[in-house]
Amino acid sequence: MMFKRGVISLLFGIIIMSFSANAQSGKTVQGMLRDSASRIIAGASVELITNNDTLRTGSSIAGIFTFENVKSDQFTIRINSLGFESLQKDFTIPANQAKTVLPSIILKGIDNLIEEVVVSGVITIQVKGDTLEYSTKDLKLRDDALAEDALKKLEGVEVDKDGNVTAQGEEVKRVRINGKDFFGGDVKTATQNLPANIIDKIQIIDDYGDMANLTGNKTGDTEKVLNITIDPKYNQGHMSTLRFGYGTEDRYQATGMWMGMKEGSQISVLGNLNNINAPLFDFSTTGGGARQMRGGGGRGGVGGINNSTGLTNTGSIGVNFRHDFNDKLTVYGSYSYGRDDQDIISSSHSVYQYEIPEIIDDEATTNNITGNHRFESNIEWKPSETDFIKLTPQFGFSNSSTSSFTSYDKMRNGVSWNLEENAYDSKTSSPRYGISGLYNKRLSANGRNLFFNFNFNSSATESDVERIVENTLLDTTNSNLPPEEVYRRTWNELRNKSWNGGASVSYLEPISKYGKLEFSYDYNVNTYDNNNFQEAFNADESPLTDPDYNFDYQYDYSFSTHRFGSSFSFNNDKIKYSVGASVQPSILEGTIFGNSVNNEIHRTAFNFIPIARFEYKFSRQSNISVNYSGQATEPSVTQIQPFTDYSNPNFPISGNPDLNAEFVHSLRLNFRKSDFQTGNTFFAFARATSTENKIATVNHRTSDDIGNLIQETGYRNADGAFSVSSFYNYSKSWKEKTYSLSFNGGASYNNNVSFISSDDLDNKDNPEENLAKNWVLNQGINFRYNPSTKLELNPGVRYTFNNTYNTLYATTTNVTTWTPSINGNLNISETWIFGADVSKSFNNGFGGQTSNVNPLIINAFLEKKFLKDNRGSFRLAAFDMLNQQTNISRTVQNNITTDSQTNRLARYFMLTFTYRFQKFALGDLAPQQGGPGQGGPGGGMRPPGM
Repeated sequence: MMFKRGVISLLFGIIIMSFSANAQSGKTVQGMLRDSASRIIAGASVELITNNDTLRTGSSIAGIFTFENVKSDQFTIRINSLGFESLQKDFTIPANQAKTVLPSIILKGIDNLIEEVVVSGVITIQVKGDTLEYSTKDLKLRDDALAEDALKKLEGVEVDKDGNVTAQGEEVKRVRINGKDFFGGDVKTATQNLPANIIDKIQIIDDYGDMANLTGNKTGDTEKVLNITIDPKYNQGHMSTLRFGYGTEDRYQATGMWMGMKEGSQISVLGNLNNINAPLFDFSTTGGGARQMRGGGGRGGVGGINNSTGLTNTGSIGVNFRHDFNDKLTVYGSYSYGRDDQDIISSSHSVYQYEIPEIIDDEATTNNITGNHRFESNIEWKPSETDFIKLTPQFGFSNSSTSSFTSYDKMRNGVSWNLEENAYDSKTSSPRYGISGLYNKRLSANGRNLFFNFNFNSSATESDVERIVENTLLDTTNSNLPPEEVYRRTWNELRNKSWNGGASVSYLEPISKYGKLEFSYDYNVNTYDNNNFQEAFNADESPLTDPDYNFDYQYDYSFSTHRFGSSFSFNNDKIKYSVGASVQPSILEGTIFGNSVNNEIHRTAFNFIPIARFEYKFSRQSNISVNYSGQATEPSVTQIQPFTDYSNPNFPISGNPDLNAEFVHSLRLNFRKSDFQTGNTFFAFARATSTENKIATVNHRTSDDIGNLIQETGYRNADGAFSVSSFYNYSKSWKEKTYSLSFNGGASYNNNVSFISSDDLDNKDNPEENLAKNWVLNQGINFRYNPSTKLELNPGVRYTFNNTYNTLYATTTNVTTWTPSINGNLNISETWIFGADVSKSFNNGFGGQTSNVNPLIINAFLEKKFLKDNRGSFRLAAFDMLNQQTNISRTVQNNITTDSQTNRLARYFMLTFTYRFQKFALGDLAPQQGGPGQGGPGGGMRPPGM
């Protein structure tokens, strides 16, 4: 409440000051900043200096700066902007002129900071340290193209059929528009709804977080961030898209988008209602905030259904806002709501590697109904040129209900041993809230800096679960005996609460022209308060007295860390590096009791963590970087509980209160060598991780009193777990990107540690170690023919090889997949467009019902544009014309290999009507040369499946 009152008071004070300032007398001075290529420069620091006063402001997104209440006719303008030489210039204005517009001011770029590539007179790519900036002006895009379509044409960037974006082999985790999170950083919400024709530039950023962005001192892991900048001439106006469709199988779609913009303000409203597996928001994404949460089992955002598995009825609505009150205060944020009703039909084939392998085939039908709310806001305040404050409150709430029915067939030596039917019903609610903040103080112009941030996050989960298990046990040794049937019903109540808090402080001291010292301290604590209650019943509703299925446990524990560090960083035109070290003592403590269990937990650890980062620039377009990071992670609630959880009787979970926190070392190497003038680009990375005190699973196979086979999972600490992964991308284009060819692929190796025991060997107290050595190799080749906006053709093929070797029983499994594909579109005339997408999968090595699934998927559409400026269109689309859509996958977890198949949206035909409208300060956008409607009314709202 105090925070809320403080913000209201702050905003009220700013409004009052604004009125007061406008009431004062004085002149208005306005100017515009450009570079030597006549491009605008936004975000520059501008000072107006007189004999009596100094006024400060920044250039807007349109490159314009304005000073009010200027009382002198003579003054000096001083400008500073990253990547440009500082400029200072004297001006004299007429004494009787109330408003003066200065001539455009040209800033000169610094050669070693801005590296640019010119194609046909247009700068297409700029390399700025950890940022690759692409211009969209030379991309050959249709008039209804979306941001997603533009991304597909960028070197080193891939967009898959579900809309997931990867850049240089890494998944893009967050999206921003004009530097600010859009719908909490939800990537697909932006890329699948934002028209491409209003985009000026697209940036792919290796983001080290707010601290690095403010101080320039970069340590730790990076996160791939996509930043989309809107062309300044479209920052005054609005645009909208409406789409309605209906098809066979009662498929329907109704979507709408409206975005309004004016200088310093932006608001977007999106709505969606359909049953074609097209969600609008990803509720597993939450905004970055001013301090990222660290480590920890048991935490997580409010989940939601966000994939194309099964059949989903979805409804969503959301609003995103931003307002710059002045050059010092900006507020932005979003609210989203979504409801999904999902039906899934699935089957799987699981092989449990023991001395006698056990195979479980299952078939399941599941219904999930989930509702999600997500709200977050960001308040950024610059009270002076040297101070910056950011606050980020967040709130989320999820409620869900799940009903499923699963039948299992469990086999040993190829013979069925147990038939099981499992009915499951649950209701779950999960609220969360939190706030984070930071304060940065620039103490001197040469880099002396003080940085502080904090966070507090609280979440809870309340779930009620009813499970009915009916087993039919088959006596394979005596076929004359009838099968034995066993019934068990359990009712489980789970109440989990957790909160996370932390703070850090960093001080930077320059000691030379290129060198700085940093001293830092970081504190983080995660606490958990949990209750697990269960009752069990027989078929006649009488209580089942077995204590394994009746329990009431309470367990509270916390994990806290202190990190003290110091490092030296060096940064010149060729070399950047940081070296140092930190120490991290940690404490894991708590109490767990119930059902005659009473445990006290208190363990300490001490980690020494090197700080190392190195970057070398071979040339303007070639560099290499190496980065090390390390982090401790505490055990989860399930892993640390000192009892066996029989919520699922055939797959019980036994915790281990003696677990220590694990510590992960990570080493990463990036290499980039590009020659954009000739169309050649090459990116590559390699990453290696090693885990101390890995929390490994202990899998024990046993039988209950009636002979039912049980797979019990436990946990213990172990060393020897590590992984190595790599990726590369090579692209070559000719004739102004009319022809493009790209090769990309990678390899990964995971050395997974687990332990296995069974009653057959009587070795539960001394399980044997198993190493699951998993190799994954993949390679893709893609070609693009794109002579103009009227024609685009994209053939390609991808190969994947997945090999797993288990050392304990010397077993090997292999899976290979070939996927050739071709997609493209053709403007038959000025208003008729045809498009198609064809792919074929050749799968080999899968088990169970997935062994012969090799679908051929054909999608196609025919579209007619009409109305003024082609604002309206009808589209007839066919999806999965041969009705072969399916979804298969393989997962390897310790000694368990599972091949899964789930239903997906299959064949249907749909007719949609779309209306698009844009109105900007420059007037309606008219078609440009180069293709029908190019540059005309933008897209908005991606048509699902195409």
